[in-house]
Amino acid sequence: MEVSPLLKSLMIIWGVVTAGLIFLLIYRGTLSNREDDQIFLDAAEEGMAREQRALIAKIERLSRPITLLIVASCVLFLVAAGMWVWDAFHTF
Repeated sequence: MEVSPLLKSLMIIWGVVTAGLIFLLIYRGTLSNREDDQIFLDAAEEGMAREQRALIAKIERLSRPITLLIVASCVLFLVAAGMWVWDAFHTF
């Protein structure tokens, strides 16, 4: 069975979106590893507290793009699977 060019293109786009999602998940994981659960600071260690706040802000900013990429990846996969089943049904 030959795969249609549209389905090939859709699978390539799905692969790129999923690769971007995996990259962002790995990046968020590396940022999370540097985040401390508890910090006991005095006034002299305010720089460390600022660094932790900046790190948490980066992690929170990543949540929206990750969610969008998850949704896009799932939708693209379902559309490609539906097209594959449709093509298989019509060529059977």
